[in-house]
Amino acid sequence: MQIIELKLGLLRTNTYIVAGDNSTECIIIDPAAEENKIVNTLVEHKLTPCGILLTHGHFDHIGVAENIRERFGIKIYAMEEEKEILETPANLAEMIRQNFVLKVDEYLRDSQIIDIAGLEFKVIHTPGHTIGSCCYYVEKENVLFSGDTLFCDSHGRTDFPTGSASDIIRSITGKLLVLPDETKVYPGHEAKTTIGFERHNYDFYQF
Repeated sequence: MQIIELKLGLLRTNTYIVAGDNSTECIIIDPAAEENKIVNTLVEHKLTPCGILLTHGHFDHIGVAENIRERFGIKIYAMEEEKEILETPANLAEMIRQNFVLKVDEYLRDSQIIDIAGLEFKVIHTPGHTIGSCCYYVEKENVLFSGDTLFCDSHGRTDFPTGSASDIIRSITGKLLVLPDETKVYPGHEAKTTIGFERHNYDFYQF
């Protein structure tokens, strides 16, 4: 599997372009900002996007999702519980003195398998950072895209609208740390990690 990581926007959000080996089709996860950089990367690697997956609805993860959708005529997918965040000022765009909302094309359910660009992504609902935060797990590749739920040595903030400290700990310990140790974790910010490292080296119960 090909995973291209771009750090975009004011908050250096991790945007991922994901494709199967030797495939010309890809999925974009959390198109944060800098549309031209995303498009240029697609051209450079000769990839055509088939859809957009959102881990949650905050502005720094959805900033150019609408532009990418219109440019390529593709669908945007997000967790069904995240509709309130995406379609209201709860997406925090006002923090950067902007006012935009986003309506997605298809809402997803917990444990749903979405087959796109030749890859199978399992949707894992992980409330805590927001009520509709989710992760995408590619079991065959031992890869997890964790958004702002799980970071290296940490987890996402819980003081924004619909956030919950107790929920994020339950999400991480009950749904993510049960995955195989070798699972590679690609978070919404900062460096990559593994499930094994987080399970054995970080005490999530301290929060």
